[in-house]
Amino acid sequence: MIISTGTASGKSLAYLTPAIASCLDGGTVLYLTPTKALAADQLRGLRELRITQVRAACFDGDTPFEERTWVRQHANYVLTNPDMLHRSILPRHAQWSSFFRRLRLVVVDECHGYRGVFGSHVAQILRRLRRACARYNTHPTFLLASATASEPGAFAMRLTGLEMDEVTVDASPKGSTTIALWEPPLTELRGEGGAPVRRTATAEAADLLADLVLADVRTLAFVRSRRGAETVALSARAKLADVAFSISPPFPTPRAATSSPNTPSSGPSSPSAGPSGPSSRANPLDPITTTSPTPQTDPRTADRPIDPAIDNTQQFPLHPSEPPNGPFTAHGPLTWALPDDPSHAAELADLPNKIAAYRAGYLAEDRRLLEKALRAGTIMGLATTNALELGVDVSGLDAVLIAGWPGTRASLWQQAGRAGRDGQDALAVLIARDDPLDTYLVHHPQALFGQPVEAIVLDPDNPYVLGPHLCAAAAEIPLTEDDLPIFGTTTSKVLADLVTQGLLRKRPAGWFWTRRERATDLADIRGGGGAPIQVVESSTGRLLGSVDEPSAHTTVHTGAIYLHQGETFLVELLDLEAGVALVSSANPDYTTFARDITDISVLSTERSHPLGPGTLHFGEVEVTRQVVSYLMRRLQSGEVLGDEPLELPPRTLRTRAVWWTLPASAVAPLAEAGIDLGGAAHAAEHASIGLLPLFATCDRWDIGGVSTELHADTGLLTVFVYDGHEGGAGFAERGYARATDWLTATREAIMSCECERGCPSCIQSPKCGNGNEPLDKRGAIRLLNTLLTPQ
Repeated sequence: MIISTGTASGKSLAYLTPAIASCLDGGTVLYLTPTKALAADQLRGLRELRITQVRAACFDGDTPFEERTWVRQHANYVLTNPDMLHRSILPRHAQWSSFFRRLRLVVVDECHGYRGVFGSHVAQILRRLRRACARYNTHPTFLLASATASEPGAFAMRLTGLEMDEVTVDASPKGSTTIALWEPPLTELRGEGGAPVRRTATAEAADLLADLVLADVRTLAFVRSRRGAETVALSARAKLADVAFSISPPFPTPRAATSSPNTPSSGPSSPSAGPSGPSSRANPLDPITTTSPTPQTDPRTADRPIDPAIDNTQQFPLHPSEPPNGPFTAHGPLTWALPDDPSHAAELADLPNKIAAYRAGYLAEDRRLLEKALRAGTIMGLATTNALELGVDVSGLDAVLIAGWPGTRASLWQQAGRAGRDGQDALAVLIARDDPLDTYLVHHPQALFGQPVEAIVLDPDNPYVLGPHLCAAAAEIPLTEDDLPIFGTTTSKVLADLVTQGLLRKRPAGWFWTRRERATDLADIRGGGGAPIQVVESSTGRLLGSVDEPSAHTTVHTGAIYLHQGETFLVELLDLEAGVALVSSANPDYTTFARDITDISVLSTERSHPLGPGTLHFGEVEVTRQVVSYLMRRLQSGEVLGDEPLELPPRTLRTRAVWWTLPASAVAPLAEAGIDLGGAAHAAEHASIGLLPLFATCDRWDIGGVSTELHADTGLLTVFVYDGHEGGAGFAERGYARATDWLTATREAIMSCECERGCPSCIQSPKCGNGNEPLDKRGAIRLLNTLLTPQ
């Protein structure tokens, strides 16, 4: 069964009831979640029920080794994640025999997070789990819970390999949520090719987070990266510290006692809260409006002039504990007149401590303390990655900021649903990044509202995923012919390849793992394969963390900026052979983006069909990528400071791609009109990469592209978009299926951008190895018009 309904619709109750009943009846329950935070939150809720027969325990990387034996022998409700199931529980299934013999129910919570390559790995882990259960003569029920998803039954069947019933009707009560689409303004700065630079989404999120916390609005800010979450928290804290400093003693002269609260004093117009204070408002979020008669410069963002028609009407919700005459009065953005109240000054001085960052990589006890502080209201603003997107009960939030399109509509509504979970009205703000997809969405809200959420894409039959899990399964229990249907239709072929490679040995009784190494080490379920790179502080030898090997080229290359728990480090050296990146503490005012060059060759074409005067293809390709330099951009403004060369080895990737070609007869009129065909194809490639995540559940960093006026394998103008994972992840295939809608949206995104010659909001890419040259915005529109013209 899969339950696919909205946030806070009661899914937890739906699986808790049969799960607890199973425990009371002598059975056991296995609960799987993508994140440790959600498992800890579920454990807290279970313990609050105080049912002594339910012996619940977490079994994850944070569980002390001395507790793990107790969990195996005595717990009947085990909360874990796919990583621990893959690396610890299944390889040691004999130690869990008592638990497996009584297993009645497997709960797979927040399963919409299992997509792409990660989802494909989890699908094979669940098949290994079913096989281990069969060894102990149990066939547990699988109950999946998901945010609203398209075709949830079909997705759940691909994930588990089992027939599925689905529940999709959501009749739960909810407060209203106001959704704001927020596009940061263009600055006077110029980037590559003289393109205008838009203020960054993280800088806007930090400003908004500071404003909301100052107004006593409990807020969660979702940021796409760990580094971004740290940056938003640090910037917001700094802004609140500036506010506290600006109003610290000696205090400004109070207004005359004869001044009426509703009568403007000399200077800017400043209506106060009114005489009745908070008791007169049913909702503490009811705002007051402060206006200024003349244009000002926002002190938080000196590069952004305030438009008197737009920005000069700022809304600041009243502080719920505000006394009748109000503790402060607004004089324009973040300028306050404060009564002579040292205790309130101390309260405001503590405001920076009410903002924190939350992400994976923190110690378990630190994460639990942050979750507790957010629930209690000790922390009013939290900048987080999507680690808190999934079902953690953080009720009482008033607002959510989403810095950049989160990848899918399902994730957008899931993140927006974190606010207002106690049934109150809420605010959610989607802040657009300098990216073609974000630009398209803020100018085409119809693409968000009233649209069904996406289908979840995964490919369990990917041989690069299936092979390592067949080795792991053989190491757990030797594989037999009867096991093959569990793992899919391509199992026989993949097994033959594994035998040829010497990874498995074929015997009359089945297939055996005969090596000394751990078979589970072959599958890096959250990375791209290869041993992880250890990040080490050079001066102390302290281990800060690790990065998967494919990502190391782009994230911890020499000269990269690396963030860890609020500290900024500069990568001094990346040693791929030793598997170490040496870093040192630093405080630069810029961030870094790796850039690569790519070559691509067609290995086979699986499907093709006409598209306008051209042809659309899907098939297998070989991609050679090499990181050649890194770009330095100023943190707050996005201004390009430099492009530094790198010397890193090339990487080869066999994957799947969608590509389209146009014959010479179709492009000749464009060349005659003076259009740079190479620049037009290059611009169309960048924009199409940016828009594919709207139609496939991926991120632009999960895919790549190549364009050329004349490709060696096709002999034609060709634009490729490929999956950035070995063997493919299903994203390009989704693009092939939705090509007309996808490429039409790409054309509209380029046309709707307000720049003249192209910018990061439409045709420039932050990871382009050619320095975003050549690019032809007008030519890209003409090229896509030609491709999309019906024949």
